[in-house]
Amino acid sequence: MDYRARFAAALEALHKEGRYRVFADIKRDCGQFPHAVKFEGDATRKITVWCSNDYLGMGQHPAVRSAMHEAIDTGGAGSGGTRNISGTTHYHVELEDELADLHGKEASLLFTSAYVANDATLSTLTKLLPGLVIFSDELNHASMIEGIRHGGGPKKIFKHNDVADLERLLKATDPSLPKLIAFESVYSMDGHISAVEQICDLAEKYNALTYIDEVHSVGMYGPRGGGIAERDGQAARIDIFNGTLAKGFGVMGGYVAGSKDFCDAIRSYAAGFIFTTSLAPAIAAGALASVRHLKSSQLERARHQERARTLKKRLHAAGLPVMDNPAHIVPVFVGDPVRCKTVSDTLLERYGIYVQPINYPTVPRGTERLRLTPTPQHSDADMDHLVASLTELWAECPISKMPMADKEAAE
Repeated sequence: MDYRARFAAALEALHKEGRYRVFADIKRDCGQFPHAVKFEGDATRKITVWCSNDYLGMGQHPAVRSAMHEAIDTGGAGSGGTRNISGTTHYHVELEDELADLHGKEASLLFTSAYVANDATLSTLTKLLPGLVIFSDELNHASMIEGIRHGGGPKKIFKHNDVADLERLLKATDPSLPKLIAFESVYSMDGHISAVEQICDLAEKYNALTYIDEVHSVGMYGPRGGGIAERDGQAARIDIFNGTLAKGFGVMGGYVAGSKDFCDAIRSYAAGFIFTTSLAPAIAAGALASVRHLKSSQLERARHQERARTLKKRLHAAGLPVMDNPAHIVPVFVGDPVRCKTVSDTLLERYGIYVQPINYPTVPRGTERLRLTPTPQHSDADMDHLVASLTELWAECPISKMPMADKEAAE
């Protein structure tokens, strides 16, 4: 077998579909974010980043950077091992306590990423609860899908954000079997927000556990940054939280939060936790500072919401196909992978605007889009430049006349 030819053919298929991904080599300008420098061989150029998941810009916050410096100077660079073998520093313990408090739970457990936390936790729950039936929203993140698949137990997929369909599936399931409803609070590609209260009502009615992925809402919603469940007054009704430290909190890592026995069981049985070197102490320290800051500060959240609302209004006024949603995500519909990449490339090359194209498998084929993520640090001038640049591109080559929701309705 010609292995090299097989790899080359697989890559060529991506190129033909317009789905081959190129990494932008950038260096963020601390203190000037969302501005950054892009490296192009030996040359560099200034750009503005419009696709960062550091939603609040906490990755450059003075308190976060100071905490990370202090941790490096005090304890060195790495943790030195898994959590069981010398890798549990006091920073990890403090951070887990802080996250448990954030969600009003007895305990939390840190992972190297929220992806790993979802995969390890959902697959382990199937083993801990024999016969567990998992009810999963059809648009759940790949990490949740993988965790459910790795568990190997029965699953039932309900239509996206459709509580009636969820109840239909719950009602048809043997009442004696253990059940878990897995869903996200904010769906990051469309900006949809789930009906948390209604899902909790169904969980209580049918004796099911609730598992919510709050990755795209922790830090950014709720009076203390606890996410959509906190904002909607439903946190106490959620059994298991999954969250990240890499988006709203601006650092790195993931976690789950729940009862003491739940976290202890995952800690003791999940291979994805047991056999992984723990987060570097500096990362844990930076995340700890970020969580503590956002529990008391409302400035970042308020400014972030205002920026998102303003950008959506500006795009609508310009006649651009922004996909309406109630969250901070601002998707601009394109609907074709080649054109989506062309628009993204042109924005970067001609206007110095970095927006990564979102293509399959991140979103379904035919729903390709630009995904804009305004931050508190994006200025009115940044928005002026973005909207003017997109308007010019759409005038040159109209790509889509309507948002995806309208497109689907028309079909």
